[in-house]
Amino acid sequence: MLGSILLGFLGGLGGSEVILIVAIILLMFGGRKIPELMKGLGKGIREFKDASKGIEEKKDVQN
Repeated sequence: MLGSILLGFLGGLGGSEVILIVAIILLMFGGRKIPELMKGLGKGIREFKDASKGIEEKKDVQN
């Protein structure tokens, strides 16, 4: 699901735009910080998925 959202967002961008965005991110954060940022992003996405599953389970129980 997240992949399709990301692909839909990036579908409007060309190769040069993606390369420019990646280069700007590298300049802003540096090569050492990016793995930490991605790890934090992954944890956030996982927590969001877990929370949304909990809400769905509550709805199923109530119905």
